[in-house]
Amino acid sequence: MPQESPPEQPTPRNVYAFGLTSFLNDTASEMAYWVLPAFLASLGAGPAQLGIIEGIAESVASFAKLFSGYLSDRVPRRKPIVVGGYFVANAVKPLLALVSSWWQILGIRFADRFAKGIRGTARDVMVAESVDQSRIGSAYGLIQAMDSAGAIVGPLAALALIGHFGMRGVFGAAAVPGVLCVLVAWFGIRELHRAGSGGTTSVSEDEHTDAPAKPHSVAVGTPTETAARLRLPAGFYYVLGVVTLFSLGNSSDMFLVLRAGNVGIPASEAPLLGLVFNIMYTLLSWPAGKFSDRFSRSTIAAAGYLVFAGVYLMFAMAPSPRAIWLTMACYGLFYALTNPVLKALVVETVAPEVRGRALGIYFFVTSLTTLLASLITGALWKVYGAPVPFYLSAGIAAVSAAALVARPAAAKAARLRR
Repeated sequence: MPQESPPEQPTPRNVYAFGLTSFLNDTASEMAYWVLPAFLASLGAGPAQLGIIEGIAESVASFAKLFSGYLSDRVPRRKPIVVGGYFVANAVKPLLALVSSWWQILGIRFADRFAKGIRGTARDVMVAESVDQSRIGSAYGLIQAMDSAGAIVGPLAALALIGHFGMRGVFGAAAVPGVLCVLVAWFGIRELHRAGSGGTTSVSEDEHTDAPAKPHSVAVGTPTETAARLRLPAGFYYVLGVVTLFSLGNSSDMFLVLRAGNVGIPASEAPLLGLVFNIMYTLLSWPAGKFSDRFSRSTIAAAGYLVFAGVYLMFAMAPSPRAIWLTMACYGLFYALTNPVLKALVVETVAPEVRGRALGIYFFVTSLTTLLASLITGALWKVYGAPVPFYLSAGIAAVSAAALVARPAAAKAARLRR
């Protein structure tokens, strides 16, 4: 049963293991891919090839997350999926040091993003099973903070190495945090067994990871009750609909960088914009997740959407470079209030037996709509100029915030888990 005072409960070992794994993996990823555009140019490839590589890679990741969601609800062990995903991703990154053409980079990015998609949903389900229901937001917030901390350390490490070892040396050096990531995942993450039968969310850590794991429990009850538990409820689809609407205005962050250039911030300072964003994201993700365990997750995520609306309004008006710098810091607050909180909201909306499927669908739909949003933003920018797509995104975000606040309060997922 959930404790009445969540802060008094110790954070389980699994959450720290997942957090450290995410930090090391993102450090390796950001070391490698921060210099990728310049490396492509050195091979004679340009923006067109980069667009092909990233478009295919992100599409693959989206479908892999959807597949992983269905798979993680059915397999007896999720840890091999997670560890295998981290292993493949960090095995292929150092191979960038050996490539001689852009299509080889495409193959590496394909493998990396496929591995990320496969492990991501299974990992988030394991995180939800590692903590009490009352602390899911805090767990996701901590892991997100560690992940975005890696996004700070990775580029800084690349900057420190590139002058001495070149771009290929940076790719090779990414193997160091990559190996550490796989080791932490293998030795630190524990497979979890359900402590009770069908509906309970309590879990116990398997101290002997070599012992055969029990299959995830299936709801006990009449066929009608079981079928009801295995269906995704209307509350989930409501949240999914609101997030999908918002995602139609949430285009690639590269448009923010491009707009900053219009205002007078030089391209050489673009990485610093990302640094400001990631510092705020790192500092605020865990507090936002913990806050969502005490108050309405819908309201907190709606506040994040309103912050997004303010950010995009400021970028539309673009009054001065100083305003853009301050706004970019606020953009980190938006991510902190939404990414970990919305995952927790999805998890608490459905029964434990279908968490993987729900998260997989959530990741898949938001990825596709974000891609569509980038296409819409690019087209509107070309025809009507830069401010119009930013004003549109701000308006969509405001409507989405209102819809989240108005989310039907009935039917919490706890009723499904009885």
